[in-house]
Amino acid sequence: MKRTRYVSAAAAVTLTVCGPVTAAAAVSADAARTVAAAPALRADVTAQGAAAAALKHYPGVVESLDQDGSVWHVDVIGKDGKGHAELEVSASGAVTEQNRDTDGNAAGSKALVSAEVTAEKAMKAALAAHPGQVTAVEWDDDDGTASWHVEVKGKDGKTWDAQVDPTTGKVTRSGSDSGSGSDDGGDT
Repeated sequence: MKRTRYVSAAAAVTLTVCGPVTAAAAVSADAARTVAAAPALRADVTAQGAAAAALKHYPGVVESLDQDGSVWHVDVIGKDGKGHAELEVSASGAVTEQNRDTDGNAAGSKALVSAEVTAEKAMKAALAAHPGQVTAVEWDDDDGTASWHVEVKGKDGKTWDAQVDPTTGKVTRSGSDSGSGSDDGGDT
């Protein structure tokens, strides 16, 4: 009779102590199978997020950014106008520096560095004119007139090109590059 009590007491203690551990191990093993079977999560970064991440890594002014698959290529001009960095921002927001130059032409970057409308504001203006997702933005002053060129992939699947004034933020020209013949080329 004493032996039965000891065995029963030992079994109760074992179940009390090991029961939760065994249950936790079973849950952990089941969760491990679930996690392994789940697809990898992507935290796709938007153009705005890529610009913010790049500027956090290399303070200055975004000169251009464009998307290549899940990677953003971002060119940043330093606040002094001399420095320049070519950065890549991954889908998770990680920044990798591809190239850095510290002896650029400050006079050539003066208009960009002093522009009232930044790349971020130009993206916002373009999205107000054509809702969707920005896929590229670029500073252009080749023809003597500075402007931002912003490419937006609309919710309808069409790609819109917008020209944004660097002083006012007004979308001065926009049109579709979808090949559907809906390129209005007019002011919005």
